[in-house]
Amino acid sequence: MTNKFKKNEWNLGLLYSSINDKQIEKDMTSLENLCEDFNKKYATADRKFLTDKKELVESLEKFFYIDGIDGLLTPKPIMFLTFTIHKDSSNIKAQSLLNLMNNRATKALNKLAFYYIDLGKISINKQSEFLSDPQLAKYKFFLTCVFSDAKYNLSEAEERIMNLKSLPASQMWDIGHNKILTSVTIKWKGKDIPLAQAQGMVGESNKKNRDSLSGLIATELKKISVFSEAEMNALVTNKKIDDELRGYTRPYDDTIRRYRNDPKTVEKLVEIVTKSFNVPQKFYKLKAKLLKLKTLSYSDRSAKYAKVNGDFPFESSIKSLTKTFGNFDSKYSEILKNYIKNGQIDVYAKKGKMGGAYCWGTFQTPTFVLLNHTNSLHSYLTIAHEMGHAFHTELSKPQGPIYSSYSFSLAETASTFFESLAFEEIVESLPEKQRVIALHNQIDDDISTIFRQVACFNFENDIHNIVRKNGYISKEELADLHNKNMKAYLGPVFKMNHDDGYSFVQWWHIRQFFYVYSYAYGQLVSKALLRRYKKDKGFIKSIEKFLSAGGKDTPENILKEIGIDVTSGQLFQEGIDQIAEDIKRLERLIK
Repeated sequence: MTNKFKKNEWNLGLLYSSINDKQIEKDMTSLENLCEDFNKKYATADRKFLTDKKELVESLEKFFYIDGIDGLLTPKPIMFLTFTIHKDSSNIKAQSLLNLMNNRATKALNKLAFYYIDLGKISINKQSEFLSDPQLAKYKFFLTCVFSDAKYNLSEAEERIMNLKSLPASQMWDIGHNKILTSVTIKWKGKDIPLAQAQGMVGESNKKNRDSLSGLIATELKKISVFSEAEMNALVTNKKIDDELRGYTRPYDDTIRRYRNDPKTVEKLVEIVTKSFNVPQKFYKLKAKLLKLKTLSYSDRSAKYAKVNGDFPFESSIKSLTKTFGNFDSKYSEILKNYIKNGQIDVYAKKGKMGGAYCWGTFQTPTFVLLNHTNSLHSYLTIAHEMGHAFHTELSKPQGPIYSSYSFSLAETASTFFESLAFEEIVESLPEKQRVIALHNQIDDDISTIFRQVACFNFENDIHNIVRKNGYISKEELADLHNKNMKAYLGPVFKMNHDDGYSFVQWWHIRQFFYVYSYAYGQLVSKALLRRYKKDKGFIKSIEKFLSAGGKDTPENILKEIGIDVTSGQLFQEGIDQIAEDIKRLERLIK
């Protein structure tokens, strides 16, 4: 392992010294051996663990021992190779090794496929007995999920095939898609700039540059839409086949199940937000007046009508955020300092690097944060957002391999909460005129996080239903469908052209199948947390309890434990009403 790494880049030496590190092979072999041993011990004719409590406890302990040591969700070698490719998609050697390791990991984990399936076959009476037994208390939620998921299980042989085909049917398409996007550059003012950087510049540019940049981006996306058409149809058709085999009736059923949300709560969320599309439409009418435009183009949706004074270079941003997080609780500022010191944050955009931002870590590995920082207020808040994920991950690790992984909907709650904290701190330091600009930008971000993402959820649902009905969807139809769903929340003040629809080419989230609802869910819940915290600083203990809960229960129950109820939908409506009030406040201020 090496500690030599470039400043503001990932120190992947925290995982392995290089792709030639012999420990990669040792770790993969260890996973294979552990899975093989588990299979030999428990995939026996008698399957005693299905009826004998002692055997069940022993098998569960050994199962999660494997998870704790080698990682079942994402083995350490695969995480390392994925990070390597996200830093540089041209690294063919890493890509080749990743494909081989993915195949080996899938085969190894297939040795455990019988376990979930057999647990699901435990008789109803035995299920009740096991769930009420004190010796199985720490496994209760895990077993509850296994028992409720059983109706979607296939046979052991079929599950192995499903796992093996996931590489060519899904993962390799995703890798190819990312490889194409990271190779795209935009010719701007005599320089070739990465697509991700160009996209980050659009909202910060004046009208002339905004239109020019977005036009250049749309042209490049349209050029590669032939591949994206094939890719999207392959991914969606593969999902259709999977859903039919497992018995899911709606395209989003599997996602909601995996995120452990209550389907009725999610459907209520989508319904309430969709019915409230008049709220963002009112904002965009106001935005058009601020920009002194009669109509808005698609690229204007994220435009800032004025800039918050000052740049936000990474170093000063970290200094400011360290203070903000420290004011909340010193443990969070210490985590941020350690991430910088250890090289767990990759900061700037460059050719070949994956665009966007994310945070990824597991129980047994360090957590890494990817950014594409552009010295803007948006980039500043993105650091806070991704560190919210990091704080959630670090505080959840004591839950152990069983429950350290949390629901995506709660992940977005944590990230948007810390982003809001950072925004509040920045606003307090601004003069009054600058606060008006910041309020505008906050509303802009709220609308993007809540209404735009639900519009995307509806867009995804349309794509899947069309493919299920017609068998295929063209790139032109995808573009038109994109525009229809975006126009629904943007409103009549926007005049969109067909090429705007090719945004689907680079919209990563629609490849993650209905993940986007978690943004709206998280943002509206985080607003409730912030309201409570502002009224009572002692609520910080409840927030820490939530951040430390991992995935030990459903999101609804974890929130209920700290006094937050999302099941009635009232909390969602309150958050939307708050945004509507913010718009009225902005309207009064600019008059």
